[in-house]
Amino acid sequence: MNRKEFLSKVGFGVAAVMIPACITGLSGCKKTDSGPTNVDFTIDISKGALSANGGFVVKNGVIVARTKSGTFLAVAAACTHEGTTVNFNSSENKFVCPNHGAQFNSNGAVTKGPANTNLKQYNTSLSGTSLRIFS
Repeated sequence: MNRKEFLSKVGFGVAAVMIPACITGLSGCKKTDSGPTNVDFTIDISKGALSANGGFVVKNGVIVARTKSGTFLAVAAACTHEGTTVNFNSSENKFVCPNHGAQFNSNGAVTKGPANTNLKQYNTSLSGTSLRIFS
């Protein structure tokens, strides 16, 4: 057996082992879940990144962003492609994964792959300088 035949057979063998694992979700092929459940926490917006329009913070697995117009958004922080924490692009009002470039609109819906599952969206409620984020 020459080198080319050997590498071809080894590659096929690895693929044969990995395909069932990917299908059942037992390997690195598994996508992340949709996001934290039973979310209920508050953030003081009088200081830090959320005190100004365009800022964002990540807390308890949720990214909380303040749009340029002052509206608050909250979605799961982990990109549904491979789990990298997304950032908020305030100039375009969207969430962006710095790892592979997936993009999500302000509601967490996928607008550009490689992600193909939306980010889970959470509710926000502002009372004075206390912002509540909840499921």
